Amino acid sequence: MTPLPTPAASRLLRAPPFPGLANAMHMFSPLPEVDAPTGDTRTALFRSVSNARVGGSYWSEPIAPLAIDTAIRPRSASEAAELRARFGAEKTICIGHPHASPLKTAALDYGADIDPWAVLSQTGKLVAHGDDEWVALATIAGIHVQVLSPGRYGEPGDDGETLENRAAIALAEPMRDPFSDGWLEPAKAIELLADWRRVIDANRGTAGQTIVAACGISWWKREEIRRFLWVPGEPLKIARTSAGALAVAEARGGALAVWPSRISKSLLANAEKRGVPIVRVEDGFVRSVGLGSNLVPPSSVIVDRRGIHFDPGHPSDLETILQNEEFSQDLIERARLLRKTIVDTGISKYARAAKRMAAQVIGTREGRIVLVPGQVEDDMSVLAGGGGLTSNLELLRRVRAEEPEAQIWWRPHPDVDAGHRNGQVVDADALQYADRIVREEAMVDLLDAVDAVHVLTSLSGFEALLRGREVICHGIPFYAGWGLTRDMATTPPRRSRMLSLDELVAGVLLLYPRYLDPVTGIPCPPEVLVKRMGQQQMPNRLGWIEPVRRFQGRVMARHRSRGQKKVRR
Repeated sequence: MTPLPTPAASRLLRAPPFPGLANAMHMFSPLPEVDAPTGDTRTALFRSVSNARVGGSYWSEPIAPLAIDTAIRPRSASEAAELRARFGAEKTICIGHPHASPLKTAALDYGADIDPWAVLSQTGKLVAHGDDEWVALATIAGIHVQVLSPGRYGEPGDDGETLENRAAIALAEPMRDPFSDGWLEPAKAIELLADWRRVIDANRGTAGQTIVAACGISWWKREEIRRFLWVPGEPLKIARTSAGALAVAEARGGALAVWPSRISKSLLANAEKRGVPIVRVEDGFVRSVGLGSNLVPPSSVIVDRRGIHFDPGHPSDLETILQNEEFSQDLIERARLLRKTIVDTGISKYARAAKRMAAQVIGTREGRIVLVPGQVEDDMSVLAGGGGLTSNLELLRRVRAEEPEAQIWWRPHPDVDAGHRNGQVVDADALQYADRIVREEAMVDLLDAVDAVHVLTSLSGFEALLRGREVICHGIPFYAGWGLTRDMATTPPRRSRMLSLDELVAGVLLLYPRYLDPVTGIPCPPEVLVKRMGQQQMPNRLGWIEPVRRFQGRVMARHRSRGQKKVRR
Protein backbone atom coordinates (compact mmCIF):
# COMPACT_ATOMS: atom_id res chain seq x y z
CA MET A 1 0.00 0.00 0.00
CA THR A 2 1.04 3.60 -0.49
CA PRO A 3 2.09 5.12 2.86
CA LEU A 4 -0.11 7.79 4.31
CA PRO A 5 1.42 11.26 3.90
CA THR A 6 1.35 11.90 7.64
CA PRO A 7 3.84 14.53 8.86
CA ALA A 8 6.69 12.98 10.86
CA ALA A 9 5.75 14.99 13.95
CA SER A 10 2.22 13.49 13.87
CA ARG A 11 3.11 9.84 13.36
CA LEU A 12 2.28 7.39 16.10
CA LEU A 13 5.92 6.33 16.44
CA ARG A 14 8.04 9.48 16.69
CA ALA A 15 10.99 10.93 18.55
CA PRO A 16 10.71 13.12 21.65
CA PRO A 17 11.54 16.82 21.09
CA PHE A 18 15.20 16.45 22.03
CA PRO A 19 17.32 19.61 21.80
CA GLY A 20 18.82 19.67 18.32
CA LEU A 21 16.57 16.91 16.98
CA ALA A 22 15.45 18.95 13.97
CA ASN A 23 19.06 19.36 12.87
CA ALA A 24 19.58 15.60 13.18
CA MET A 25 16.79 14.71 10.75
CA HIS A 26 18.52 14.88 7.37
CA MET A 27 16.55 12.82 4.88
CA PHE A 28 17.89 11.56 1.59
CA SER A 29 16.13 8.25 0.98
CA PRO A 30 12.49 8.24 -0.22
CA LEU A 31 9.65 7.15 2.04
CA PRO A 32 9.32 3.37 1.61
CA GLU A 33 6.09 1.62 0.79
CA VAL A 34 4.88 -0.54 3.65
CA ASP A 35 2.01 -2.88 4.44
CA ALA A 36 0.11 -2.79 7.70
CA PRO A 37 1.06 -5.75 9.93
CA THR A 38 -1.49 -8.51 10.29
CA GLY A 39 -1.93 -11.71 12.28
CA ASP A 40 0.87 -12.76 14.60
CA THR A 41 3.11 -9.92 13.41
CA ARG A 42 0.51 -7.35 14.40
CA THR A 43 -0.06 -9.07 17.75
CA ALA A 44 3.68 -9.07 18.47
CA LEU A 45 4.04 -5.38 17.57
CA PHE A 46 1.06 -4.43 19.72
CA ARG A 47 2.60 -6.35 22.62
CA SER A 48 5.97 -4.64 22.11
CA VAL A 49 4.41 -1.16 22.08
CA SER A 50 2.37 -1.90 25.20
CA ASN A 51 5.33 -3.38 27.10
CA ALA A 52 7.62 -0.48 26.13
CA ARG A 53 4.87 2.11 26.77
CA VAL A 54 5.83 4.09 23.68
CA GLY A 55 3.93 5.80 20.91
CA GLY A 56 2.31 9.21 20.95
CA SER A 57 3.79 11.82 23.29
CA TYR A 58 4.99 9.21 25.77
CA TRP A 59 7.73 11.53 27.07
CA SER A 60 5.14 13.92 28.57
CA GLU A 61 4.41 14.40 32.26
CA PRO A 62 2.99 11.33 34.04
CA ILE A 63 0.07 11.52 36.45
CA ALA A 64 -0.31 10.21 39.97
CA PRO A 65 -2.25 6.96 40.54
CA LEU A 66 -6.00 7.49 40.28
CA ALA A 67 -9.08 5.33 40.79
CA ILE A 68 -10.78 5.77 37.41
CA ASP A 69 -12.98 3.73 35.12
CA THR A 70 -13.15 6.03 32.09
CA ALA A 71 -10.76 8.53 30.47
CA ILE A 72 -12.29 11.20 28.25
CA ARG A 73 -10.61 13.40 25.62
CA PRO A 74 -12.96 16.37 24.97
CA ARG A 75 -12.45 19.11 22.40
CA SER A 76 -14.06 21.88 24.42
CA ALA A 77 -14.98 22.85 27.95
CA SER A 78 -18.66 22.38 27.24
CA GLU A 79 -18.05 18.91 25.82
CA ALA A 80 -15.95 18.06 28.87
CA ALA A 81 -18.82 18.97 31.19
CA GLU A 82 -21.36 17.08 29.06
CA LEU A 83 -19.29 13.88 28.88
CA ARG A 84 -18.37 14.10 32.54
CA ALA A 85 -22.08 14.21 33.40
CA ARG A 86 -22.86 11.32 31.05
CA PHE A 87 -20.19 8.94 32.31
CA GLY A 88 -20.16 10.04 35.94
CA ALA A 89 -17.74 12.37 37.65
CA GLU A 90 -16.45 10.15 40.45
CA LYS A 91 -14.42 7.65 38.42
CA THR A 92 -13.86 9.70 35.28
CA ILE A 93 -11.06 12.05 34.25
CA CYS A 94 -10.96 14.48 31.35
CA ILE A 95 -7.72 15.10 29.47
CA GLY A 96 -7.56 17.95 26.98
CA HIS A 97 -7.75 17.12 23.28
CA PRO A 98 -4.48 18.09 21.52
CA HIS A 99 -6.32 20.02 18.77
CA ALA A 100 -8.24 22.18 21.23
CA SER A 101 -7.12 25.42 22.78
CA PRO A 102 -6.21 25.18 26.49
CA LEU A 103 -9.32 24.38 28.48
CA LYS A 104 -9.73 26.10 31.83
CA THR A 105 -12.65 24.49 33.58
CA ALA A 106 -13.39 22.53 36.71
CA ALA A 107 -14.74 19.77 34.49
CA LEU A 108 -11.27 19.20 32.98
CA ASP A 109 -8.68 17.44 35.08
CA TYR A 110 -5.59 17.64 32.84
CA GLY A 111 -4.32 19.42 29.77
CA ALA A 112 -3.29 17.58 26.62
CA ASP A 113 0.40 17.36 27.53
CA ILE A 114 0.12 14.12 29.53
CA ASP A 115 1.84 10.77 29.05
CA PRO A 116 -0.95 8.66 27.49
CA TRP A 117 0.38 5.45 29.02
CA ALA A 118 0.17 6.86 32.53
CA VAL A 119 -3.59 7.25 31.96
CA LEU A 120 -4.31 4.17 29.85
CA SER A 121 -2.64 1.90 32.40
CA GLN A 122 -5.21 3.04 34.97
CA THR A 123 -8.45 2.86 33.03
CA GLY A 124 -10.62 0.30 31.30
CA LYS A 125 -12.27 2.63 28.79
CA LEU A 126 -11.33 5.57 26.58
CA VAL A 127 -13.84 8.02 25.10
CA ALA A 128 -12.20 10.09 22.37
CA HIS A 129 -12.55 11.51 18.88
CA GLY A 130 -11.41 9.52 15.86
CA ASP A 131 -8.59 11.95 15.04
CA ASP A 132 -7.01 11.39 18.45
CA GLU A 133 -3.94 9.12 18.53
CA TRP A 134 -4.99 7.94 21.99
CA VAL A 135 -7.64 5.85 20.17
CA ALA A 136 -4.86 3.88 18.46
CA LEU A 137 -2.79 3.59 21.65
CA ALA A 138 -5.77 2.40 23.70
CA THR A 139 -6.62 -0.14 20.99
CA ILE A 140 -3.02 -1.40 20.99
CA ALA A 141 -3.17 -1.68 24.79
CA GLY A 142 -6.38 -3.72 24.60
CA ILE A 143 -8.59 -1.06 26.22
CA HIS A 144 -12.22 -0.58 25.20
CA VAL A 145 -12.64 2.53 23.02
CA GLN A 146 -15.74 4.59 22.28
CA VAL A 147 -15.23 6.93 19.30
CA LEU A 148 -17.09 10.25 19.36
CA SER A 149 -16.48 11.48 15.80
CA PRO A 150 -14.77 10.15 12.65
CA GLY A 151 -11.04 10.42 12.10
CA ARG A 152 -8.03 8.46 10.85
CA TYR A 153 -7.91 6.28 13.99
CA GLY A 154 -11.61 5.41 14.18
CA GLU A 155 -15.24 6.24 13.57
CA PRO A 156 -18.35 5.94 15.76
CA GLY A 157 -19.56 2.36 15.77
CA ASP A 158 -16.22 0.79 14.78
CA ASP A 159 -15.78 -2.67 16.25
CA GLY A 160 -12.54 -3.92 17.82
CA GLU A 161 -11.18 -5.50 14.65
CA THR A 162 -11.71 -2.31 12.63
CA LEU A 163 -9.97 -0.22 15.30
CA GLU A 164 -7.08 -2.70 15.36
CA ASN A 165 -6.69 -2.46 11.59
CA ARG A 166 -6.57 1.33 11.79
CA ALA A 167 -4.03 1.21 14.63
CA ALA A 168 -1.89 -1.24 12.65
CA ILE A 169 -1.88 1.12 9.64
CA ALA A 170 -0.72 3.97 11.89
CA LEU A 171 1.92 1.76 13.47
CA ALA A 172 3.27 0.74 10.07
CA GLU A 173 4.16 4.29 9.04
CA PRO A 174 7.97 4.38 8.95
CA MET A 175 9.85 6.48 11.49
CA ARG A 176 12.84 8.48 10.43
CA ASP A 177 16.15 7.08 11.62
CA PRO A 178 17.80 10.08 13.34
CA PHE A 179 21.24 8.46 13.03
CA SER A 180 21.25 7.83 9.28
CA ASP A 181 19.50 8.87 6.06
CA GLY A 182 17.02 6.02 6.23
CA TRP A 183 13.86 4.79 7.92
CA LEU A 184 13.15 2.44 10.79
CA GLU A 185 10.73 -0.44 10.47
CA PRO A 186 8.21 -0.60 13.35
CA ALA A 187 10.07 -3.19 15.45
CA LYS A 188 13.34 -1.20 15.31
CA ALA A 189 11.50 2.07 15.94
CA ILE A 190 9.83 0.61 19.02
CA GLU A 191 13.20 -0.61 20.31
CA LEU A 192 14.72 2.86 19.89
CA LEU A 193 11.74 4.59 21.52
CA ALA A 194 11.98 2.14 24.42
CA ASP A 195 15.63 3.12 24.97
CA TRP A 196 14.64 6.79 24.94
CA ARG A 197 11.78 6.18 27.36
CA ARG A 198 14.10 4.36 29.76
CA VAL A 199 16.48 7.34 29.83
CA ILE A 200 13.76 9.98 30.21
CA ASP A 201 11.99 8.00 32.93
CA ALA A 202 15.28 7.55 34.77
CA ASN A 203 15.97 11.29 34.61
CA ARG A 204 12.46 12.05 35.80
CA GLY A 205 12.41 9.41 38.53
CA THR A 206 9.46 9.13 40.86
CA ALA A 207 7.57 12.10 42.32
CA GLY A 208 10.03 14.73 43.55
CA GLN A 209 13.00 12.92 42.01
CA THR A 210 13.39 14.69 38.66
CA ILE A 211 16.97 15.85 38.11
CA VAL A 212 16.63 19.66 38.03
CA ALA A 213 20.08 20.87 39.12
CA ALA A 214 23.72 19.83 38.88
CA CYS A 215 27.07 20.86 40.27
CA GLY A 216 30.67 19.68 40.10
CA ILE A 217 30.39 19.45 36.31
CA SER A 218 33.49 20.67 34.46
CA TRP A 219 32.78 23.48 32.00
CA TRP A 220 33.91 21.47 29.01
CA LYS A 221 31.33 18.71 29.48
CA ARG A 222 28.29 20.78 30.54
CA GLU A 223 26.66 20.87 27.11
CA GLU A 224 26.74 17.07 26.93
CA ILE A 225 25.49 16.67 30.51
CA ARG A 226 22.46 18.85 29.77
CA ARG A 227 21.60 16.51 26.91
CA PHE A 228 22.19 13.37 28.97
CA LEU A 229 19.91 14.62 31.77
CA TRP A 230 17.23 16.19 29.57
CA VAL A 231 13.63 16.06 30.79
CA PRO A 232 10.85 17.81 28.83
CA GLY A 233 9.86 21.06 30.50
CA GLU A 234 12.54 20.79 33.21
CA PRO A 235 15.63 22.79 32.16
CA LEU A 236 18.73 21.64 34.02
CA LYS A 237 20.45 24.32 36.08
CA ILE A 238 24.19 23.70 36.37
CA ALA A 239 25.40 25.82 39.28
CA ARG A 240 28.94 26.88 40.07
CA THR A 241 28.67 25.94 43.73
CA SER A 242 27.09 23.05 45.57
CA ALA A 243 25.21 25.49 47.81
CA GLY A 244 23.67 27.20 44.79
CA ALA A 245 22.73 23.89 43.16
CA LEU A 246 21.23 22.59 46.40
CA ALA A 247 19.11 25.72 46.73
CA VAL A 248 17.79 25.30 43.17
CA ALA A 249 16.96 21.64 43.71
CA GLU A 250 15.18 22.38 46.97
CA ALA A 251 13.19 25.27 45.47
CA ARG A 252 12.09 23.20 42.47
CA GLY A 253 11.42 20.06 44.48
CA GLY A 254 13.80 17.84 42.51
CA ALA A 255 17.08 15.94 42.63
CA LEU A 256 20.67 17.20 42.41
CA ALA A 257 23.21 15.56 40.06
CA VAL A 258 26.84 15.68 41.17
CA TRP A 259 30.10 14.28 39.81
CA PRO A 260 31.23 11.77 42.49
CA SER A 261 34.68 13.29 42.97
CA ARG A 262 33.01 16.60 43.90
CA ILE A 263 30.72 15.16 46.59
CA SER A 264 31.64 16.17 50.13
CA LYS A 265 30.30 14.94 53.46
CA SER A 266 28.83 18.37 54.11
CA LEU A 267 26.96 18.32 50.78
CA LEU A 268 25.48 14.91 51.59
CA ALA A 269 24.47 16.08 55.07
CA ASN A 270 22.90 19.30 53.79
CA ALA A 271 21.06 17.47 51.02
CA GLU A 272 19.61 14.95 53.47
CA LYS A 273 18.60 17.73 55.85
CA ARG A 274 16.80 19.61 53.09
CA GLY A 275 15.22 16.54 51.52
CA VAL A 276 17.12 16.78 48.21
CA PRO A 277 18.02 13.43 46.58
CA ILE A 278 21.62 13.14 45.31
CA VAL A 279 22.27 11.51 41.93
CA ARG A 280 25.82 10.58 40.94
CA VAL A 281 26.98 11.16 37.36
CA GLU A 282 30.21 9.61 36.08
CA ASP A 283 31.92 8.71 32.80
CA GLY A 284 30.56 5.66 31.00
CA PHE A 285 32.41 2.51 29.98
CA VAL A 286 32.58 3.32 26.26
CA ARG A 287 33.35 6.97 26.58
CA SER A 288 34.98 8.74 23.65
CA VAL A 289 37.97 8.86 21.35
CA GLY A 290 40.45 10.73 23.50
CA LEU A 291 41.22 11.01 27.20
CA GLY A 292 38.94 12.77 29.63
CA SER A 293 42.03 14.38 31.10
CA ASN A 294 42.60 15.99 27.68
CA LEU A 295 39.14 17.59 28.01
CA VAL A 296 37.42 15.37 25.45
CA PRO A 297 33.67 15.56 26.28
CA PRO A 298 32.06 12.20 27.10
CA SER A 299 29.73 10.38 24.75
CA SER A 300 28.58 8.10 27.55
CA VAL A 301 27.84 8.64 31.23
CA ILE A 302 26.54 6.75 34.24
CA VAL A 303 23.59 8.17 36.19
CA ASP A 304 23.16 6.33 39.50
CA ARG A 305 20.56 7.12 42.17
CA ARG A 306 21.63 4.47 44.71
CA GLY A 307 25.39 4.85 44.77
CA ILE A 308 28.04 4.39 42.08
CA HIS A 309 29.35 1.28 40.37
CA PHE A 310 32.97 1.61 41.54
CA ASP A 311 32.15 1.68 45.28
CA PRO A 312 31.48 -1.87 46.51
CA GLY A 313 30.84 -0.56 50.01
CA HIS A 314 27.33 0.50 49.01
CA PRO A 315 24.67 -0.81 46.60
CA SER A 316 24.49 0.84 43.19
CA ASP A 317 21.97 0.85 40.36
CA LEU A 318 24.33 -1.39 38.39
CA GLU A 319 24.68 -3.91 41.18
CA THR A 320 20.89 -3.95 41.57
CA ILE A 321 20.45 -4.56 37.83
CA LEU A 322 22.98 -7.40 37.78
CA GLN A 323 21.53 -9.01 40.90
CA ASN A 324 17.83 -8.72 40.10
CA GLU A 325 17.16 -8.12 36.39
CA GLU A 326 15.34 -10.85 34.49
CA PHE A 327 17.28 -10.65 31.25
CA SER A 328 15.09 -11.50 28.27
CA GLN A 329 16.47 -13.60 25.44
CA ASP A 330 16.11 -10.63 23.09
CA LEU A 331 18.22 -8.49 25.44
CA ILE A 332 20.85 -11.21 25.82
CA GLU A 333 21.05 -11.61 22.04
CA ARG A 334 21.39 -7.85 21.65
CA ALA A 335 24.20 -7.91 24.23
CA ARG A 336 25.94 -10.74 22.37
CA LEU A 337 25.85 -8.82 19.09
CA LEU A 338 27.08 -5.64 20.79
CA ARG A 339 29.94 -7.53 22.42
CA LYS A 340 30.89 -9.08 19.09
CA THR A 341 30.86 -5.67 17.38
CA ILE A 342 33.04 -4.14 20.11
CA VAL A 343 35.56 -6.96 19.86
CA ASP A 344 35.57 -7.14 16.05
CA THR A 345 35.90 -3.37 15.71
CA GLY A 346 38.57 -3.06 18.37
CA ILE A 347 36.73 -0.61 20.62
CA SER A 348 37.85 0.25 24.14
CA LYS A 349 36.83 2.99 26.59
CA TYR A 350 38.80 5.78 24.94
CA ALA A 351 39.43 4.71 21.38
CA ARG A 352 39.30 2.36 18.47
CA ALA A 353 42.45 0.29 18.21
CA ALA A 354 44.93 1.20 15.51
CA LYS A 355 46.01 -2.44 15.16
CA ARG A 356 49.64 -1.39 15.21
CA MET A 357 51.07 -4.06 17.46
CA ALA A 358 54.16 -5.39 15.70
CA ALA A 359 55.32 -8.98 15.84
CA GLN A 360 58.49 -8.00 17.70
CA VAL A 361 56.40 -6.62 20.55
CA ILE A 362 54.71 -9.95 21.06
CA GLY A 363 58.01 -11.70 20.71
CA THR A 364 58.46 -15.43 20.73
CA ARG A 365 55.39 -16.70 22.51
CA GLU A 366 56.58 -19.12 25.16
CA GLY A 367 54.50 -19.86 28.21
CA ARG A 368 51.84 -17.78 29.87
CA ILE A 369 51.60 -14.02 29.23
CA VAL A 370 49.72 -11.80 31.67
CA LEU A 371 48.94 -8.11 31.40
CA VAL A 372 48.89 -5.74 34.38
CA PRO A 373 47.17 -2.40 33.60
CA GLY A 374 48.23 0.46 35.83
CA GLN A 375 45.72 2.83 37.38
CA VAL A 376 45.50 6.36 38.73
CA GLU A 377 46.46 5.74 42.34
CA ASP A 378 44.16 8.38 43.81
CA ASP A 379 41.26 7.58 41.49
CA MET A 380 37.99 7.08 43.35
CA SER A 381 37.56 3.56 41.97
CA VAL A 382 40.93 2.61 43.49
CA LEU A 383 40.27 4.29 46.83
CA ALA A 384 36.77 2.80 47.10
CA GLY A 385 37.29 -0.61 45.49
CA GLY A 386 40.97 -1.42 45.92
CA GLY A 387 40.53 -3.09 49.28
CA GLY A 388 43.25 -0.89 50.74
CA LEU A 389 45.67 -1.46 47.85
CA THR A 390 46.45 1.72 45.91
CA SER A 391 50.07 1.28 44.79
CA ASN A 392 50.75 0.26 41.20
CA LEU A 393 54.17 -1.03 42.22
CA GLU A 394 52.65 -3.18 44.97
CA LEU A 395 50.13 -4.58 42.49
CA LEU A 396 53.00 -5.57 40.21
CA ARG A 397 54.79 -7.23 43.14
CA ARG A 398 51.69 -9.24 44.03
CA VAL A 399 51.20 -10.36 40.44
CA ARG A 400 54.79 -11.59 40.26
CA ALA A 401 54.29 -13.51 43.49
CA GLU A 402 51.12 -15.04 42.07
CA GLU A 403 52.61 -15.74 38.62
CA PRO A 404 56.31 -16.55 39.17
CA GLU A 405 56.73 -18.33 35.82
CA ALA A 406 54.63 -16.03 33.65
CA GLN A 407 55.80 -13.33 31.28
CA ILE A 408 54.38 -10.11 32.80
CA TRP A 409 53.58 -7.08 30.70
CA TRP A 410 53.18 -3.78 32.55
CA ARG A 411 50.87 -1.18 31.02
CA PRO A 412 51.10 2.33 32.59
CA HIS A 413 47.82 4.21 32.75
CA PRO A 414 47.55 6.71 29.83
CA ASP A 415 46.39 9.59 32.06
CA VAL A 416 49.40 9.00 34.30
CA ASP A 417 51.77 8.72 31.36
CA ALA A 418 50.24 11.93 29.96
CA GLY A 419 51.24 13.69 33.17
CA HIS A 420 47.75 14.55 34.33
CA ARG A 421 47.29 12.09 37.21
CA ASN A 422 49.16 10.35 40.03
CA GLY A 423 50.47 6.82 39.93
CA GLN A 424 53.69 6.91 37.95
CA VAL A 425 56.07 3.98 38.39
CA VAL A 426 59.64 4.54 37.24
CA ASP A 427 60.40 2.06 34.48
CA ALA A 428 63.39 0.62 36.35
CA ASP A 429 61.19 -0.12 39.35
CA ALA A 430 58.48 -1.68 37.21
CA LEU A 431 61.03 -3.95 35.54
CA GLN A 432 61.91 -5.48 38.90
CA TYR A 433 58.68 -7.45 38.53
CA ALA A 434 57.59 -7.04 34.90
CA ASP A 435 59.30 -8.49 31.85
CA ARG A 436 58.12 -5.80 29.47
CA ILE A 437 56.60 -2.32 29.53
CA VAL A 438 53.93 -1.82 26.87
CA ARG A 439 52.72 1.76 26.67
CA GLU A 440 52.41 2.58 22.95
CA GLU A 441 50.28 -0.38 21.91
CA ALA A 442 46.49 -0.17 21.83
CA MET A 443 44.87 -1.81 24.83
CA VAL A 444 42.66 -4.07 22.72
CA ASP A 445 45.70 -5.36 20.85
CA LEU A 446 47.36 -6.20 24.16
CA LEU A 447 44.23 -7.98 25.36
CA ASP A 448 44.21 -10.05 22.18
CA ALA A 449 47.83 -11.05 22.74
CA VAL A 450 47.78 -12.18 26.39
CA ASP A 451 46.39 -15.16 28.28
CA ALA A 452 45.20 -13.33 31.37
CA VAL A 453 44.83 -9.90 32.93
CA HIS A 454 45.51 -8.98 36.55
CA VAL A 455 43.66 -5.86 37.65
CA LEU A 456 42.95 -3.84 40.72
CA THR A 457 39.68 -2.21 39.62
CA SER A 458 40.56 -1.30 36.02
CA LEU A 459 37.92 -1.30 33.29
CA SER A 460 40.50 -3.25 31.28
CA GLY A 461 39.38 -6.31 33.21
CA PHE A 462 35.87 -5.96 31.84
CA GLU A 463 37.26 -5.40 28.34
CA ALA A 464 39.32 -8.57 28.79
CA LEU A 465 36.18 -10.53 29.72
CA LEU A 466 34.57 -9.35 26.49
CA ARG A 467 37.46 -11.01 24.66
CA GLY A 468 37.34 -14.27 26.58
CA ARG A 469 40.47 -13.69 28.65
CA GLU A 470 41.02 -14.92 32.21
CA VAL A 471 40.66 -12.03 34.65
CA ILE A 472 42.14 -11.97 38.15
CA CYS A 473 40.83 -9.17 40.40
CA HIS A 474 42.98 -7.93 43.29
CA GLY A 475 40.38 -5.31 44.16
CA ILE A 476 36.59 -5.35 43.86
CA PRO A 477 35.55 -3.87 40.49
CA PHE A 478 31.90 -3.87 39.40
CA TYR A 479 32.39 -7.02 37.30
CA ALA A 480 33.83 -9.11 40.17
CA GLY A 481 31.73 -11.48 42.23
CA TRP A 482 29.42 -12.70 39.45
CA GLY A 483 31.24 -15.96 38.70
CA LEU A 484 33.24 -14.67 35.71
CA THR A 485 36.49 -13.62 37.44
CA ARG A 486 39.01 -15.04 39.90
CA ASP A 487 38.63 -12.80 42.91
CA MET A 488 41.55 -12.28 45.30
CA ALA A 489 39.51 -9.91 47.48
CA THR A 490 36.22 -10.58 49.23
CA THR A 491 33.28 -9.38 47.15
CA PRO A 492 30.06 -8.10 48.76
CA PRO A 493 27.63 -10.87 49.74
CA ARG A 494 24.97 -8.84 47.92
CA ARG A 495 26.48 -10.22 44.72
CA SER A 496 25.14 -13.74 45.07
CA ARG A 497 24.04 -14.37 41.49
CA MET A 498 26.06 -16.21 38.85
CA LEU A 499 25.84 -14.46 35.47
CA SER A 500 26.67 -15.43 31.93
CA LEU A 501 29.01 -13.08 30.08
CA ASP A 502 26.21 -11.69 27.92
CA GLU A 503 23.99 -11.08 30.95
CA LEU A 504 26.86 -9.07 32.42
CA VAL A 505 27.21 -7.16 29.14
CA ALA A 506 23.47 -6.50 29.00
CA GLY A 507 23.52 -4.92 32.44
CA VAL A 508 26.81 -3.05 32.09
CA LEU A 509 26.46 -1.71 28.54
CA LEU A 510 22.74 -1.77 27.68
CA LEU A 511 20.77 -1.04 30.86
CA TYR A 512 23.08 1.02 33.07
CA PRO A 513 24.77 3.80 31.02
CA ARG A 514 23.46 6.61 28.78
CA TYR A 515 24.90 7.31 25.34
CA LEU A 516 24.99 10.43 23.19
CA ASP A 517 25.47 10.38 19.44
CA PRO A 518 28.55 12.56 18.78
CA VAL A 519 27.25 13.46 15.32
CA THR A 520 23.67 14.52 16.08
CA GLY A 521 23.99 15.29 19.79
CA ILE A 522 20.87 13.31 20.78
CA PRO A 523 20.61 10.22 23.02
CA CYS A 524 21.39 7.02 21.18
CA PRO A 525 21.71 3.28 21.80
CA PRO A 526 25.25 2.00 22.43
CA GLU A 527 25.24 0.36 19.00
CA VAL A 528 25.19 3.80 17.37
CA LEU A 529 28.13 5.11 19.41
CA VAL A 530 30.16 1.96 18.78
CA LYS A 531 29.43 2.27 15.06
CA ARG A 532 30.54 5.92 15.08
CA MET A 533 33.75 4.97 16.87
CA GLY A 534 34.39 2.10 14.49
CA GLN A 535 33.91 4.37 11.48
CA GLN A 536 35.90 7.18 13.15
CA GLN A 537 32.90 9.51 13.07
CA MET A 538 33.72 11.20 16.36
CA PRO A 539 33.78 14.99 15.97
CA ASN A 540 35.06 16.83 19.05
CA ARG A 541 33.60 20.30 19.51
CA LEU A 542 36.56 21.16 21.80
CA GLY A 543 39.27 19.66 19.63
CA TRP A 544 41.44 22.76 19.91
CA ILE A 545 42.01 22.09 23.63
CA GLU A 546 43.42 18.58 23.32
CA PRO A 547 46.87 19.55 21.91
CA VAL A 548 47.24 22.16 24.66
CA ARG A 549 46.43 19.57 27.34
CA ARG A 550 48.86 17.07 25.84
CA PHE A 551 51.66 19.64 25.96
CA GLN A 552 50.74 20.56 29.54
CA GLY A 553 50.75 16.88 30.48
CA ARG A 554 54.23 16.30 29.02
CA VAL A 555 55.59 19.19 31.07
CA MET A 556 53.99 17.85 34.26
CA ALA A 557 55.23 14.32 33.55
CA ARG A 558 58.82 15.52 33.14
CA HIS A 559 58.55 17.47 36.38
CA ARG A 560 57.25 14.44 38.29
CA SER A 561 59.91 12.18 36.76
CA ARG A 562 62.69 14.50 37.90
CA GLY A 563 61.21 14.59 41.38
CA GLN A 564 61.12 10.79 41.58
CA LYS A 565 64.73 10.52 40.42
CA LYS A 566 65.82 12.92 43.20
CA VAL A 567 63.95 10.80 45.74
CA ARG A 568 65.63 7.63 44.46
CA ARG A 569 69.06 9.21 44.86
